[in-house]
Amino acid sequence: MLQKEYNNKVKELTERLDQLLNWIDLESKQNRIKEIEFEIQDPDLWKDAKKAEVILKELGDLKNTSSVFIESQNDLEKILKNKNDLMIDEIFALERNIKKIEIKRLFQGRWDKNNTVVSIYAGAGGLDAADWTHMLYKMYEQYAINQNWKVEVVDITQETFESKTGRVPLKNITFEIEGKYAFGYLKKESGVHRLVRISPFSSDDLRHTSFALVEVIPKIEEKTLEIKESDLKVEFFRSSGPGGQNVNKVETAVRIVHLPTGLTASAQIERSQSQNRERAMRMLEAKIIQLMEKERVEEIGLLKTKIKPEWGSQIRSYVLNPYKLVKDHRTNYETTAVENVIEGGELEEFIDAELTF
Repeated sequence: MLQKEYNNKVKELTERLDQLLNWIDLESKQNRIKEIEFEIQDPDLWKDAKKAEVILKELGDLKNTSSVFIESQNDLEKILKNKNDLMIDEIFALERNIKKIEIKRLFQGRWDKNNTVVSIYAGAGGLDAADWTHMLYKMYEQYAINQNWKVEVVDITQETFESKTGRVPLKNITFEIEGKYAFGYLKKESGVHRLVRISPFSSDDLRHTSFALVEVIPKIEEKTLEIKESDLKVEFFRSSGPGGQNVNKVETAVRIVHLPTGLTASAQIERSQSQNRERAMRMLEAKIIQLMEKERVEEIGLLKTKIKPEWGSQIRSYVLNPYKLVKDHRTNYETTAVENVIEGGELEEFIDAELTF
């Protein structure tokens, strides 16, 4: 990096940090931190576990945002004091921290702070599509691990035919991701993902295109909508995924269909019907709320009927042959480091581009 280019970058980062100053309102955040730290000393608070959890999450978020901003200010001050030195590593570190704050500023949605529920559905294409569904699941799982988030499978339907890849072929899978702003970060991953490769299941080594539909909804912990029981179709079946012998022997798994819209939600990880039903209902509510926001209606009864999954144009392509490229068709961000994305879960640049597009 030349001196002129370096100076321009320092100026740019200084301006970006100044623009964040009013939004961050550091004094108010630090005052709120003191209030919460005083509040959590009250023994009565811990009698309500859910309330305590919400307050602790707020405290952690405030501390994290404040510390990143203060660190950025200190780093910039250090860079400005040593303006004759090319502090390249410090510049890159500062830019990463500023980007973190800028991204967080975008999370103004009602559910952006929530954990998230991700569902992946195999498209047409038989075993190749089912294998692609598993590959996508492992990609998002690794991304979550990279962020120090937790992943828990909620519902899974496996294909019956044998895979040659060592992966479990999946018709669909639903899993929860627990982490700060998990829904905010992943909400724009919803859509059709396309894979082009030489099929590992083709004896003729033919190139094959597979599709999978990714659906991302916020995890909602408590009941938020009044849904008529007459509008619901509840089905019970045996679990086909993890859960132990008892879960697999009895019909503990639950699928709920919202008849007016056709929206569905399933859960099978819990040991009882009632627990799975409660989990499925929260997911169904989240889907209905998202649909209400999309359709801009305030009452469930005003929703369009029989909503179909949107299998329209793909949002991202993952090409393994005849060349290597992952490209997002909305932002045009792309990389040739295909393995890093699919196997390493390195989605940060794609997600940042989506959020700032």
